[in-house]
Amino acid sequence: MSAVCHRHPFFLEKSRFSSKLVVMRTKMSLIVFLAITALLLSAATIRAADQQNGSGVGPEGLTLVEAVMCESIESYAPQTPAVVFSINIGKVSCYSNFDPVPEKTYIYHRWYFKDRLTTRKKLFLKSPRWGTYTSIQLREADRGPWRVEITDKDGNIFKTLRFSITD
Repeated sequence: MSAVCHRHPFFLEKSRFSSKLVVMRTKMSLIVFLAITALLLSAATIRAADQQNGSGVGPEGLTLVEAVMCESIESYAPQTPAVVFSINIGKVSCYSNFDPVPEKTYIYHRWYFKDRLTTRKKLFLKSPRWGTYTSIQLREADRGPWRVEITDKDGNIFKTLRFSITD
């Protein structure tokens, strides 16, 4: 006679319980791993978007509070903001507003057509806050994807505005 009977119902039930516990622990570990991975990936995605779009805050506290593409500027206020513009309007403007502006400085509006720099305009800002804009005249050949990068004097991007010119 054997000292331990592995076919006894008590041992079978204990073995099934241990197997279920191992499976549950494995599932929980997998869930925790997936949750942590998802958090890390979303944080990396947000960080990459901030680097691409800019944070809106410059190194000396210069802060971009509004940036928009629009059809026109009236009384230093953007009119008819959009991301798709008809070639027929003849002109597109990029408006940017900074608050605060700690000291007199300058920024750039860098206009890109199909990822090629076409225009770089230097704009001066004065304390305590300042709104400014640049515009381009549209030609028949200007249909397609555009972007404007709003940068500080060192080339750090505050924001990238993407838009399209269509028929």
